[in-house]
Amino acid sequence: MKFGHWYASVGPFAYPDGALQLATAAEQAGFESLWTGEHIVVPSNIASTYPYSRDGKMAGGGQIPMAEPFVWHAWVAAHTTTLRLATGVLVLPQRQPLLVAKQAATLAVLCDGRFSLGLGVGWLREEFDALGADFEDRAARHDEYVTAMRSLWANDAASFAGEHIAFEEVALCPRPPGNTVPIVVGGHTPAAARRAGRVGDGFFPAKGTPEFVGQLFDLARSTAEASGRDPSALELSVYEPGVLDPARAESLIQQWAGVGASRIIVSPKSLDPGQLADHIYQFGEEVIAHV
Repeated sequence: MKFGHWYASVGPFAYPDGALQLATAAEQAGFESLWTGEHIVVPSNIASTYPYSRDGKMAGGGQIPMAEPFVWHAWVAAHTTTLRLATGVLVLPQRQPLLVAKQAATLAVLCDGRFSLGLGVGWLREEFDALGADFEDRAARHDEYVTAMRSLWANDAASFAGEHIAFEEVALCPRPPGNTVPIVVGGHTPAAARRAGRVGDGFFPAKGTPEFVGQLFDLARSTAEASGRDPSALELSVYEPGVLDPARAESLIQQWAGVGASRIIVSPKSLDPGQLADHIYQFGEEVIAHV
């Protein structure tokens, strides 16, 4: 089992010293990866329901710092050697896909292939509106954009003709190592699971019990097989803060491994850089070292 750390670029970790303190501690403690979230802007008046809290409200009201993921990962990449860096997730339909392909390829080159592009369709309609992006067709654009980006990474001169994006004989240089960037699909719905099966290299439902997420994993794998893809090649990640309790860690790791997860992602126990570093080292000694 691999272990990732989520919300790596929020609060004090959005700034240079905090980011390096977190990244250094995570790397030394044996974490495999760091995962960032994303909001380009957060409108003051939100009617959309936040899907990751019981009350449907996002904490902080947009006033918690959250660094832009590509820039943040580039800073951390320059000061680490083994950590995989991942977006968890980047809201692809809000962005211009050729620019995302260029940013992801450049970052993958600079960190020698240690980058995974976690993508989602988004939930915050008001943010889409502020950015001038269409909310209603975001799922279709997400899948089309993924196909277009992969063509740019794989070909010397790429062409693509879709409903939402089209280009002919264009070159993207430098291309990423292996001519691709691993794409992890985020979301905890059946639609997200099917999307992961169709276009993802990995799947990260960020919410749910082993029983519920296990059903999503089964759906992702069956969709991959129906799409002519290898279902066993899907890398499956989960969010499980319960493993931070050493008394529960072994049982939870076994449960998640039983449904096919190969990575468990946790979130900060503290937004105090010093305290969080201590927690990370403790987790490394009490859990990671024994897996």
